[in-house]
Amino acid sequence: MSRVRVHNFSVSIDGFATGEGQTLEDPFGHAGHRLHEWFFPTRTCQRMQGNEDGSTGVDEAVAHTWNVGVGAEIMGRNKFGAERGPWENHDWNGWWGTNPPFHTPVFVLTHHPRPSVEMEGGTTFHFIDATPQEALRQAREAAGGLDVRIGGGPTTVRQFLAEDLVDHLHIAVVPIVLGRGERLWDGLEGLDERFQVESVTTPSGVTHMTFTRP
Repeated sequence: MSRVRVHNFSVSIDGFATGEGQTLEDPFGHAGHRLHEWFFPTRTCQRMQGNEDGSTGVDEAVAHTWNVGVGAEIMGRNKFGAERGPWENHDWNGWWGTNPPFHTPVFVLTHHPRPSVEMEGGTTFHFIDATPQEALRQAREAAGGLDVRIGGGPTTVRQFLAEDLVDHLHIAVVPIVLGRGERLWDGLEGLDERFQVESVTTPSGVTHMTFTRP
């Protein structure tokens, strides 16, 4: 069976995966870009933006695996956009531009389903009101035997971890303190007992932790 994976998921040392006060202009609230500064210089990130340059160190070695063998993604609505409640603007199709980096079917979890949106490059956003189990069933069907990535945000990743549906989890622990926002680890006591855990710290100051099901 295909695996369920989380990659390049950044959290502060006090456990927050996003800041407080998300808006259209500030997707990560008061955290700004600080959680992801380790990722921006990598070749993986640069290629997403059409550039061929980029760092090739340990951060890149970890980052580039995010899309290898992935056939579908599941994300929460807050990763798609900042709008809440019933959709008022169907013309705006997320923070990802006309050619999002996913290039697969993407299942957006929302209590307000809307028609699917087909983008350039093979990404199609499907908006579903579903349990983690049902969302995973649909994503696996769309993935055609490849793995399914849980893209975030923290509430969505936490739900899939709570239901024991994740096989591989990569967390980048960033040496900043946010103090407020949305935490990842709440309610997940004993999570480490389900996985083999490894970690490596890179010159950027980030500790990459991988949780892999034995």
